[in-house]
Amino acid sequence: MATILLTGGTGMIGSYLQKFLIEKGYKIIVLVRDNAKEKSSSNKSISYAKWNVEKDEIDKDAIASADYIIHLAGANVAEKRWTHKRKKEIIESRTKSGELLVRSLKEIPNHIKAVVSASAIGWYGADTIQSAQKGFKEDAPSAKDFLGMTVKLWEASIHPVEKLYKRLCIFRFGIVLSEKGGALEEFRKPLKFGLAAILSHGKQIISWIHIDDLCRLLLFAIEHENISGVYNAVAPKPVSNKELTLSLAKKMRGKFFIPAHVPSFVLKMILGEMSIEVLKSATVNDDKIKNAGFEFFYPSIDVALKSLVKDQKT
Repeated sequence: MATILLTGGTGMIGSYLQKFLIEKGYKIIVLVRDNAKEKSSSNKSISYAKWNVEKDEIDKDAIASADYIIHLAGANVAEKRWTHKRKKEIIESRTKSGELLVRSLKEIPNHIKAVVSASAIGWYGADTIQSAQKGFKEDAPSAKDFLGMTVKLWEASIHPVEKLYKRLCIFRFGIVLSEKGGALEEFRKPLKFGLAAILSHGKQIISWIHIDDLCRLLLFAIEHENISGVYNAVAPKPVSNKELTLSLAKKMRGKFFIPAHVPSFVLKMILGEMSIEVLKSATVNDDKIKNAGFEFFYPSIDVALKSLVKDQKT
């Protein structure tokens, strides 16, 4: 079976993706910053190789032995407040890693057939009248805000692989819902105390995707040679913040919760500039990937939460 070189493999999505790909019969080489020789796994389908983006270093054998690359590397956007230093880390963790991969593919003999790269729906900015009705499509211009600029630079850093005659597929991820970690965990926290925390008015639209569907989507791009270019990685049915919060509350608590709106000014005090993103409405269209033949297992939030959250006990 083919070998996939994975960047960002130790994060929430990457860790889940490793297991998913191994179950499908693939071999995985995970690029890590630590000493790869000290890492070990009982599973012979996983191996580790060292890279250091800051020092512009990468294991040449890893590049030479892989058939595909899935590129997920990038600092967590929501992990810390957006100070000037943090913004620089967010951008450079994406652009420099992409540039290193491009140079490596150019300089190191390899047989890489395709590169599948993460991106984000932050490309689009806030909803317009048109997008609120039909959703943002892949050919929409990038936003002028911080995330829009970041995503534009991110995608630009990996685009040159096409000049090396490598098939490139870029997925703009929506909010990824997973059983452990990520956005859903943040929604869960206040519910542990019986509080359903609706952000501001709660009408802002969230374009999301179940982590199982995201992993299937990445593999779909690997296995289908007709897939190239940019695609939105979002479920067919976006949902409002209020609907997501209340649906999760009912799954976790039954009737035993109190809905509460968190004022915008409180979010701004806590999150700073990042509050713009949690208050922003972004309706994103998934027609392009569905027209390419992909079918979602989790098209609606109810179906997704049923698989991710245990029913409340009565």
